[in-house]
Parts: sequence; C-alpha cells; structure tokens
Amino acid sequence: MLLRPTASFTSPWREMERLRREMNRLFATAPAGRVATYPALNIWANEDGALVTAELPGVDPEAIDISVVGDTLTLKGSREPEAADEEQTYHRRERGYGSFSRSLQLPFSVEANEVDATFEKGILQINLPRAEADKPKKITVKAA
Repeated sequence: MLLRPTASFTSPWREMERLRREMNRLFATAPAGRVATYPALNIWANEDGALVTAELPGVDPEAIDISVVGDTLTLKGSREPEAADEEQTYHRRERGYGSFSRSLQLPFSVEANEVDATFEKGILQINLPRAEADKPKKITVKAA
C-alpha cells in the first residue's frame, strides 16, 4: 500500500528547504562580517577638517547630543515610537525607536569650539575643523 501525503502531512525535506530560505533571507539583510549600526554615517576628510553626515529620520533635532573630545566624536539621542490608534494593530514594524549612541575616532584632533552642526530632511551634517596644532605644516628647504 502506497501512502500519499495529505494536506496535514509536511515533508521534512520541505521544512528544511523552508528553513534554508529563511536563513538566506535573514543573512541577506546584513552582509557577512558587518553589523548594521545606527545611525548610518559618512565621513569625508581633508587637510582642513572633516564632514560627517548621519541619517536620523524621525529624530527631533532637540533630542540629539553631539560631543567632541580630542579626536573622538560621539552622537547620542533618541527616536520616539510612532503613535498608533487604539483601533489599529501593527501588521509589520521594522522602524526602530529608542535611545542610540555612536562614537567614532577621527583621523585627527578637532577644534571643539568651532564644530558646526545642521539638521535638514533627516540628515545631520557636522563640520569638524581640524585643530591648528594637528594641521600639516609645509616646511621650506633653504639652500646652503
């Protein structure tokens, strides 16, 4: 007598394939060896200083704290959760909320008193002027 699968029977191989697809989907969101950090940053540097941009959608500019000590920049803040009607329930919730803190070491010391920050359309821009003592000096060679 040959047994045929019924609607309630699930093949163990089918379950293994489903598990493999779910694992592939999970690891496809974060490349191997990299962990997603918040906020996402870009940093540009030249001889005069650095420019840091941070993606902070939904964050109130008043909730952002920026500090610079020597060559370390620290961003702290929080993003409040979206309010939902009492009659609604979440179908999917992927946008995070809560407190965040991110520190990074810059390639040089910064003139902390001259740091400038602007916030527009969810992007924070921080201009970090290089400390005078840390700027490269051109040395002229004198003929003997």
